[in-house]
Amino acid sequence: MSIISKALNKFSELLKGIGAVAITAMMVLTVVDVIGRFFKYPIFGSVELIGFLATIIVAAALPYTYKVEGHVGVEILVRLLSKKTQLIIDLFTRTISLVLFSIVAWQMFLYAKEIHRTGEVSMNLEFPIYYIIYLLAFGLMIFSVTILETIFEDITKLRELKIK
Repeated sequence: MSIISKALNKFSELLKGIGAVAITAMMVLTVVDVIGRFFKYPIFGSVELIGFLATIIVAAALPYTYKVEGHVGVEILVRLLSKKTQLIIDLFTRTISLVLFSIVAWQMFLYAKEIHRTGEVSMNLEFPIYYIIYLLAFGLMIFSVTILETIFEDITKLRELKIK
């Protein structure tokens, strides 16, 4: 396992932990807010916090989910094709995904920088939202590098099939 692969695994595990904490916080916050609303004491800014936590969960879950192939895929027809054709299709779709998510990550970093420069904050809590955007951009960047790693693995598998 290469140094880059080990680093990606560590980042994925770190983000997975952050996502787990965020989803737990989201559940606790929702329960406490619902109980508080019942007694006429809702949590101020809970809707904003839930939105922030949901964004954190998505950013944190993407790299790990992709790594363990936990995403949804339609493979009914692809399974009928040869192993080489399956790898070529995977390579094609992963390359398109890499381009898309690399552009999105790059644009998110630019957007976060702009939001930071303007000093924009959330409506109720006045929390600087660029922190959340930077975290999302970082998660998308790790996701893109994870896709790139998988592309290299597919290329290696294709070469092994040609040798046989």
